[in-house]
Amino acid sequence: MSAEARFDELIHAPLRLRICGLLRAGDGIDFGVLRDTLGIADASLSKNLKLLADAGLVAMSKSSSAARSDSRRVTWVALTPAGSSAFDAHVAALRAIARGE
Repeated sequence: MSAEARFDELIHAPLRLRICGLLRAGDGIDFGVLRDTLGIADASLSKNLKLLADAGLVAMSKSSSAARSDSRRVTWVALTPAGSSAFDAHVAALRAIARGE
């Protein structure tokens, strides 16, 4: 899929770029797995996810999980279709910059 290049200041922040890259690879990630993969605190991840969610780029949902031994629900994070498009366009813009365009 070839996205039209469009630089996105919100996505470009290093942590949010990594978040979007990880989310782009699948259908969604457990908040805890995302936090551990990034090696950051809950508060930092929550703050950045809120910024992305407020822009309509990510969606979060809670569900139960058979993998948990307690009754707490798991928070799932996923890129929205708009988020996937924005991320693809941002990556295309970065590639164009790298090529000197």
